[in-house]
Order: sequence, then C-alpha cells, then structure tokens
Amino acid sequence: MSNGALRPETIAAHALRAVDEATGAVVPPIYLSSTYARDENYKPLLKENYVRNGNPTLWRTEEAIAALERGTSALLFASGMAAIATLLETVPPGAHVVAPDVMYYGTRDWMKRLEGLGRITLTLFDPTKNGALEAALQRGKTDLVWIETPLNPTWDVIDIEAAAKAAHAAGAILAVDATATGAVTTQPLKLGADIVFHSATKYLNGHSDVLAGVLVTREESQRWADVRMLRTKMGAPLAPLDCFLLLRGLRTVFVRYRQCSANAMAIAKHFVGHPKVDRVLYPGLASHPGHAIAARQMTDGFGGMMSLLVKGGFDDAQKLCTRLKVIVPATSLGGVESLAEHRKAVEGPASPVPDNLVRLSIGIEHADDLIADLEQALAGI
Repeated sequence: MSNGALRPETIAAHALRAVDEATGAVVPPIYLSSTYARDENYKPLLKENYVRNGNPTLWRTEEAIAALERGTSALLFASGMAAIATLLETVPPGAHVVAPDVMYYGTRDWMKRLEGLGRITLTLFDPTKNGALEAALQRGKTDLVWIETPLNPTWDVIDIEAAAKAAHAAGAILAVDATATGAVTTQPLKLGADIVFHSATKYLNGHSDVLAGVLVTREESQRWADVRMLRTKMGAPLAPLDCFLLLRGLRTVFVRYRQCSANAMAIAKHFVGHPKVDRVLYPGLASHPGHAIAARQMTDGFGGMMSLLVKGGFDDAQKLCTRLKVIVPATSLGGVESLAEHRKAVEGPASPVPDNLVRLSIGIEHADDLIADLEQALAGI
C-alpha cells in the first residue's frame, strides 16, 4: 500500500513502516557513525557519506514527518531556531518579511536582529485585525510571510488559506509555524502554505528529551535546495540519537495529542467565568474570536495549548505558577506532562504579551487532577 493511501495515524504508529531491512527489527537501529566507506570504485555506499550531510536514522525520521504533513521533503535541524534561522538565510538581502507581532519570541527577536543589521526589512502586523496581513504586504518586495496558528501564547487564529492567497498574490511564499498543532490536526501545505515548521522538541517528540526543529516543503524548489545546502554547510542536521528518540515519540503523537486536547477543553470550560481569571484563551471555546477558523483548520482537536489571564497582574500570575503542585512551572510545551509558564517574565518587559498571562501546556494526566491543582493555586493568590 502506498504512503498516500495510509491514514496519518498509521503512518505515525509505524513510523512509515520503519522495519529494518537487514534484520527485520521493528525499531530501526541508530546509525552513530560520523563517516561511511566508499566501494571498490570509490563511490559512496549511501547517498551521502558524512554525517553532516545526513545519515540513515535522520533520513528515516524525515521521511515519516514529510509523509505526515503530506509534503515532498523534510529537513531536520539541531533545534527549532536552527531551522528558522536557516530558512531566513534564504531571504535575499534587503528583502521584505511579514510576520505577526505576537508569536514565539525567539523568532520575533531573530527577525528584529536581522532587521537591525539591515539584512531584511520587516513588518509586524496585528493578527487580530481584519486585513492587517494584506496591508503589510509589499507586492514584488515581500519575499517571506511567516505566521503561526494558533499564535503563541495568545492562541489567536490566522486563516492559513487566506494568508497563502495573499502571500502568493504579492509574490511571496508562506511559511507556517505549526508547532502547536503537532502535524496532527492542521495540514498547512494542503491549505496553500509552501513550508511548514515544527519545533520537533514539542508535540512531535512529546517526551521532553529532544531538542529539534524540522522544515517540510510542499514542493522542491531552488529555495529548498538552498535550505538543504545551508543546513550542511552550517553543520545543523539533527544528531542520530536525537532522530531515534524523535521517531520513537512520533509513533504516539495522535493518542497523546487527542488526550491533551480533551484535557485542555475540560480545563478551559471549567475556568471560564472563574472569579480569579479575567479570561481563558483557547481556540476550542465557542466564545473564542477565532473559533470558526480554528474549527475549519483544526480537524482533530484544538490542542493542549491555552493561556489564563489571571486577575491581579504580573505578581499574581507568577505566584500562580509557583503554587502549582502537579503542573510543573517550566518552559516548553507539547510533552506528556503539563507545564505552566509566566510568559512576560520569560520574554521580558518589551514583550507585547499581557503581564497577567500564564501559558499552560496541558499533558495527558487526568483532567480532574489538573483542574484541582489550578484551583488550589488560584485560591492562594
């Protein structure tokens, strides 16, 4: 049966039929060698012969992720920021980049750094305003439109299909950070995006033991060839052991994501109207301003990412995180364990994120235990 005929759950569970051809092992081996011998004619035995160009463990993992996203090719990097920086390196000198003003702060900071160096011109748009993305575009000058959806950490929703049409009309490509949807519920390439990015550290791995990033392309292009070349030249491919761990985590992404989504929905509904919560930010709620778009784009749950706007401001939001007993006060998201983070304290005073925002990455624990933990923490502030 071809990969195209398989459901994504099957692709994930079998890691794209990752049975070792030499031994029949259902868990593929880790190829730790840094170099590979040539044959008697001095030709490489593999398509590449040095680990900086790739290795069998990396290629197998990339093929599985590309199949999940219905892309033609995937490239794994040593971190999410390595992947993002490499893609931005393909933007021509002085070309225009468009991105939302609220997004993962590491991406925003890197783009602002490039703008400060004169490397790119940058327009940040307000994703909550209708027509703001289209107004930010400069026909013939904009090279790259970068969006997240839902946006970290406010979880506002951008219409991918509309963004793709606007970007392409301006002569740009659209790249989508889909980290929060874990290659499970949203498929940006099918909605018109050109490149999908994941911090593979998060839902794809799901066990808080890998640092990785991945780019997936809708079609081969000169830009994609440049990304591949830059990854090799900058020495940024994901290491074999991390590829092995990522592939292991990928096998359970669907069951993990569905449980996280169910838990988050239960928690979001419980805390709507809570006397110590100003607002619950979760696209799964019918009251969320982006719910209709989210329901159209997110076809298998609304994910485990949500935020609470805590009454009382900066200090009380931070105090909530420190009072939690089950939910861990830590950075990152998409793991089996629930995490809480006071984002303003992490991003700094220049961040556009509200002072009272606590970001929650909901895991696979029992929802009632998580609700009880949040209740006791809120009771103490």
